[in-house]
Amino acid sequence: MVTILASFVAILDGSVVNLALPAIQRDFGGGILSQQWVVDAYLLTLGALILVAGSLSDLFGRVRILQWGLIGFAAMSVLCGFAVNNVMLILGRGLQGAAGALLVPSSLALIISEFSGHAQAKAIGRWTAWTGASTIVAPLVGGAAVDLLSWRFVFFVNLIPVLISMPLLAALRHTDAPRDPGVRVDILGTVLAVVGLGGSVFALIEQGSFGWRSPVVLIPLLLGPAALVAFVVHERRSASPMMPLELFGVRNFSAGNVATLMIYGALSLGFFVLTIYLQQVAGLPATLAGIALLPATMALLALSSRFGALAGRRGPRLFMTVGPAVAGVGFLLLLSVGHPINYWLTVLPGILVFGLGLSITVAPLTSAILGSVAPARAGMGSAINNAVARIAGLVSIAFAGVVVGGTLDTAGLHRAAIVTAVLLFAGAAISAIGISNTTRPAQ
Repeated sequence: MVTILASFVAILDGSVVNLALPAIQRDFGGGILSQQWVVDAYLLTLGALILVAGSLSDLFGRVRILQWGLIGFAAMSVLCGFAVNNVMLILGRGLQGAAGALLVPSSLALIISEFSGHAQAKAIGRWTAWTGASTIVAPLVGGAAVDLLSWRFVFFVNLIPVLISMPLLAALRHTDAPRDPGVRVDILGTVLAVVGLGGSVFALIEQGSFGWRSPVVLIPLLLGPAALVAFVVHERRSASPMMPLELFGVRNFSAGNVATLMIYGALSLGFFVLTIYLQQVAGLPATLAGIALLPATMALLALSSRFGALAGRRGPRLFMTVGPAVAGVGFLLLLSVGHPINYWLTVLPGILVFGLGLSITVAPLTSAILGSVAPARAGMGSAINNAVARIAGLVSIAFAGVVVGGTLDTAGLHRAAIVTAVLLFAGAAISAIGISNTTRPAQ
């Protein structure tokens, strides 16, 4: 319960805001550019800082870091809820992502340290079902808040799981202790990661306003990748790296993270575009747009734990190959969407097929990656995998404007569906080639 609640709120907020974007635009203006920044400011700090959060989890203890993260997350949610313009909201989203970075790796590390074998696979399946469902149930929560109350309640609703989690965490505090006193916080690596991701994402989003040749875009476009290269060089040489490169020498860890990059990039892009399309083009109220995506959530909740248990007994490769391929077919079915929209014939079939594919994928993917890491490094391994997932979403949403164009229409949705499907098929191919059903945990 503790790990699900803490992770749920962090992952939920990465996408719950999608249904509120049209309402925020009506209040603050800014178009698709501001909509991208409201989402990506959160994903940027979450993705960049989640690596150092894994080290903090190993150094100070899982429960303590979860408490710090929840307190900060609640405070920044209130700040976002009271924002008076786009600048204040985007700043608050960035700070909210920084707090959220403390939550996910500590949650998964707590599961890895408390469960083993088949029980661990089943626990990860349950955790994955609920936290994975948050990325899809988010539109329902956001839609209801926007239509019945205000877009501001999209942020205030975060206080509920935080208030439930805090007393449960307090009861677990006595079990917490630093796992590795020798761990050091990699400050330089953190700075390089933030600059590298921030520069790259800034250039991708702002090129629509300034053009690729503008110094405003060109300088961060060059600086960002250079900082990421420097980050890798630094991590290779650092005595206490927050991303130990030797972990990528383990087959399932490296292949699983590449598959994660494809799959979660697809998930973020596909649902970012689809949720906005259902409102701004199809004309659905926010609540109905959220309900339209609910069948995928139900499939994930019903089936993910079962597929996680099956993968624990039979190995993850088959599930990680079939699942993304099925999900990709689901998005290709959205190519039949036209205007005016017919939800039952053109949207629902794709959502159902996608939900089945995601259910087959997520728990085996998480188990394969974390099962390849020794329990003592569970926090770091979890942080790396979650950083990859959030960075995938960050970059894919930054590319959204390039994919759909300056204004979202049906043709733009079709292009986004094709790109999403291609990414999912790539994740399936990588899993088929790279994932092994037997692996030895990295020490």
